Amino acid sequence: MGKIILMVKIFPKEADTDLELLKQKVTNSLPASASVHAFSEEPIAFGLKALIATIVLPEEGFGDLEAVEESIRKIDYVSEIETVMVRRV
Repeated sequence: MGKIILMVKIFPKEADTDLELLKQKVTNSLPASASVHAFSEEPIAFGLKALIATIVLPEEGFGDLEAVEESIRKIDYVSEIETVMVRRV
């Protein structure tokens, strides 16, 4: 069984959003089949930083991509998300 890597760019609602708290909320909101491999931060403008989450899913759970995206969208601190990459590993 293979795995899928999903990279999602998460834009916080406010420039002063605590990204450590956002990381915890993202990790806790994912479906059981998904796990966070890594987080990174990307400066956007005027002190605003986007959070890049690298998430691992089983290949047979490819349908869980929508569930992952939806779970992240529901977090209070999230303004919007953008799927950057989906790759089979």
